[in-house]
Amino acid sequence: MVAVGLGGPGVGLRMVPEVVVERMRTALRGRGGEAIGQLALITVLYLAYKMGRMITADDSAHALDNAHEILGVEHRLGLPGETTVQSLFVGHDWLAVPANFYYATAHFTVAVGVLLWLWVFRPEHYRWTRNLMVVLTGAALVVHVLMPLAPPRMLPEYGFVDLAAVHGQSVYGPVGAGGMSNQFAAMPSLHVGWALLLAFAVVAATRGRWRWLLLAHPVLTLLVVVGTGNHYWLDAVVAITLLGLAALLHPVLVPASATAWGRMGAVQPK
Repeated sequence: MVAVGLGGPGVGLRMVPEVVVERMRTALRGRGGEAIGQLALITVLYLAYKMGRMITADDSAHALDNAHEILGVEHRLGLPGETTVQSLFVGHDWLAVPANFYYATAHFTVAVGVLLWLWVFRPEHYRWTRNLMVVLTGAALVVHVLMPLAPPRMLPEYGFVDLAAVHGQSVYGPVGAGGMSNQFAAMPSLHVGWALLLAFAVVAATRGRWRWLLLAHPVLTLLVVVGTGNHYWLDAVVAITLLGLAALLHPVLVPASATAWGRMGAVQPK
C-alpha cells in the first residue's frame, strides 16, 4: 500500500483505505449526532440559498444592463478583457472541454471533499471554515438579489462565447426555462470565493512547504470561470473582498470559535 501524506508525514490525509475508513468510523461513533446536525444544516442552507437566488431569475433586462455597466467599470479600471483569457480556450477543444467539466463539477465536489476531510481529521479547522462559507454564501445571496448580473457568455456582441453550449456541456437550460438555476447570479463568483477559502483551510490545517501548491486551485478556478464565459474579473474581486470581510468579522460574529480562528495559523495538527 502507498500512503500519501498531505503536507508532511503524519499531518495530512493518509490515503490508505483502511486508515481513512477507521478514522471516519471513530469520528462517527463519537460525533454521529453532530454529523447528522451538520448535514441537516448544510442541506437547509443550500436549499434556502437556491430558493433565494430565484428571486431575480427572470430579471433579464436589469441583469443585462448591469452586465454592460460592469464591462464599462472594468474598462475604466484598466482591467484586461475577459475575451483575452477566453481566446486561450476557444478553438482548443483539449482545453475547453476539461475547463467546462471543471466548472460544472469541481465547485461542489471539492467543497464536499474538503469539508468532510476537515470534519473527520481537523474538526477545529472545520468549524471556522464552515462558518466563513456560510457567511460568504449568505452575503453573496444578498448581492445576487440586489444586483442581478448576466454572465459574459450572454453577451456575444462583445465577442464572448458560451463554451459549454458549444461543446454540449452546459449545466444551464435556456434562460427563463424555470428550474432551480438563476443564470443572472454572476456577481459575486462563489466558485472563486469557495475555492480560495477551501484551499486556505487545507493550508492552515496541514504542514509542509508543498501545501502552498493547493492555492493553484483558486487560481485555476479563476481562469476557468473567466475563460468559459461565466464570470467577469469583478465577480472574483467582490467574492474575495466578501471573504476577507467575513474573516475579519468572524470573531465578532461567532465569539465561541474566535480563539480557534485566531490561532488557526499556529495550530499544529495532532
